Amino acid sequence: MTVWPSVACTTIGQVLGRLYRIREGFGPLSFGRMALLATIPVGLGLYLSMRLPWAIRRYRLTNRRVMIERGVNPKVEQYVDLDRFDAIDVVVSPGQEWYAAGDLVFRRGQIETLRLPGVSRPESFRRTCLEARQAYVSVAAAQRDAVGVA
Repeated sequence: MTVWPSVACTTIGQVLGRLYRIREGFGPLSFGRMALLATIPVGLGLYLSMRLPWAIRRYRLTNRRVMIERGVNPKVEQYVDLDRFDAIDVVVSPGQEWYAAGDLVFRRGQIETLRLPGVSRPESFRRTCLEARQAYVSVAAAQRDAVGVA
């Protein structure tokens, strides 16, 4: 499974998200909606800058690990093996909630082993990672038991 970070992973995106959620105004004209209209070029530029060949980033879940990959021809920047974490927290920073995004923090006990910033709809990717981890750990345990019995 592959997910792409949203603009909520950037500081500018989070500032824009904080602006857009402001509801003060008159009727359907809120400050947030007017700010959205005024900053369309900024948001579009931010989005396109994340799609430049050297800036492309993606988060990939395989049957062995979770990785952060960068570039058109993906190169692994960081990764965590599926048996090297036991919990995944969803941390929503101010400004990310407008985008329905958050950071996924992979932990082993109290130690942070990997952070995926700005994941759009992070709860579904979190559940998928936990299910993959459970399957991986179960198969590894069954293989150890089979080798020990033989």
